[in-house]
Amino acid sequence: STTLRAEAQQQQSAMFRVSMVKGVALVVLSTFAFTADAFTTPSVLPLRAASKLSVNKGGAVPASATLGKRSILGNNARSASRMMPLRMAEGEFDYDVIIVGCGVGGHGAALHARGQGLKTAIFTGGDIGGTCVNRGCVPSKALLAAAGRVREMQDADHLEGFGISVGDVKYDREKVAAHAAQLSSNVALNLGNSLTGLGVDIIPETGEFAGPNKVRKAGTDEIVTAKDIILAPGSVPFVPPGIEIDGKTVFTSDDSLKLEWVPDWVAIIGSGYIGLEFADVYTALGSEVTFIEAMDSLMPTFDPEIRRVADRQLIQPRKVDGYTSVFATEIVPGEPGEKPVKIKLVDAKTKEEIPDSPLFVDAALVCTGRVPNTSPLKLEDHGIETVRGFVQVNDKMQVLDKPDGEVVPSLWCIGDANGKLMLAHAASAQGISAVENIAGREHRVDHNTIPAACFTHPEIAMVGLTEEQAKAKAEAEGFELGKSTGSFRANSKALAELEGSGMAKCLFNKDSGKVLGVHIIGIHASDLIQECANAIAAGTTVQELAMMVHTHPTLSEVIDETFKGAVGMSTH
Repeated sequence: STTLRAEAQQQQSAMFRVSMVKGVALVVLSTFAFTADAFTTPSVLPLRAASKLSVNKGGAVPASATLGKRSILGNNARSASRMMPLRMAEGEFDYDVIIVGCGVGGHGAALHARGQGLKTAIFTGGDIGGTCVNRGCVPSKALLAAAGRVREMQDADHLEGFGISVGDVKYDREKVAAHAAQLSSNVALNLGNSLTGLGVDIIPETGEFAGPNKVRKAGTDEIVTAKDIILAPGSVPFVPPGIEIDGKTVFTSDDSLKLEWVPDWVAIIGSGYIGLEFADVYTALGSEVTFIEAMDSLMPTFDPEIRRVADRQLIQPRKVDGYTSVFATEIVPGEPGEKPVKIKLVDAKTKEEIPDSPLFVDAALVCTGRVPNTSPLKLEDHGIETVRGFVQVNDKMQVLDKPDGEVVPSLWCIGDANGKLMLAHAASAQGISAVENIAGREHRVDHNTIPAACFTHPEIAMVGLTEEQAKAKAEAEGFELGKSTGSFRANSKALAELEGSGMAKCLFNKDSGKVLGVHIIGIHASDLIQECANAIAAGTTVQELAMMVHTHPTLSEVIDETFKGAVGMSTH
């Protein structure tokens, strides 16, 4: 045993020295594979009781074995000093970890599991990248990028400020759509390559939960086993009753991203993140937009002050109008260029049809939220209750058999399917957290520190509590709420871009100095919010943040102004 351990240590040490010599090549590989594990100091996890791990007879390290890596989350209290490569013993489970679903959450969990030396497989359901890469975040940003350039070049007054003038601005719809499709394809391919490059076994079928430690390949009797199973099936668009989807004139974001045509007049049902982003695309490309919102105001989930600024910048100057406190109870598809879409409008409070009903438009985009894609898992067949499809989990991502129920051993659920925070990067964080807990290092995700962004022009971003929520918290806990704002109007970089409209707002506990929430609307808000999210996660006070130095001239100085204002300081 001592000899085998020494040989393994020598091999691992030699491999690390080679990695340092070939550092440039490994930078390329790690970028391609979306991991920096190649540069972590080799160590290993303790041997796990349920997965017997060994080396081949004679001490030879198997070529397929992956050396353990130090946890990227730091806590090494349980790390063993021995440096033995990890390998599943015959007669045990097929894998250490099986992941069902290959969206951003499942992909992130798979990478981290391999980084911990766990034998890993992932059921992709033929959808590597999931909603984010194929029907959501990634292609929508391609459309927004193209539409944003069209909007900018069509804004003659804005260009005149730079001394620039252009003629008629035209776009090729098919090429814009092809850009989005190609981007999705490239990213999905890279994700798949990163999995295979790290030794994750890709199972193309859809996975069904088949009982403890078992996943069935859908439509077959074939079972694959693992010590731990992570469910990451994602979500699908929610379509309310009475709405008929034809994919041409009445569609969800899944179909809208194909940009098969640009309607003259589009009704968008719902004015959240997805609805706002598509309104930004459609109006830039020449459409008129009518929002139909069931809540009392457009953009109901945004901070009220940010909402008012957004209304002045994203709604009023554009060909956008809308109904609030109104349901679209029936939508009948039409025919592009021939027959309009018919929408029945009902007052959300009285439940009576409003005078403007029915509304006739060229197309209707349904953005009424998303629901968990958990029915294919067949959890109910095994006594696991869901709530409206959402899998119940604790703060370690362990599945519960019912609300506030018992932990289902060795079963985890991440991402949209658990409903904690339906964002791609939240799913990734939960996947990493689940793997940390599987590996024996207790970890919990603080969802209050996860930022969100709406990629309109200008952008909106936020982290933590809204002002309404912060006021309620201050009243309940008996502390004084502080508020500080910064303006893009006084920022040199924003003025150089002729993008002085916008603001940042910081909400904080005056007693402790802790940041409770930050909200930004303005150019590159989605990038600026990360500093604020990190501050909340680290527990950094406004007093500390006010003394930190920001590069000049940059947009980050808007945040600097905001934090300095919180402690009564002025910024130049």
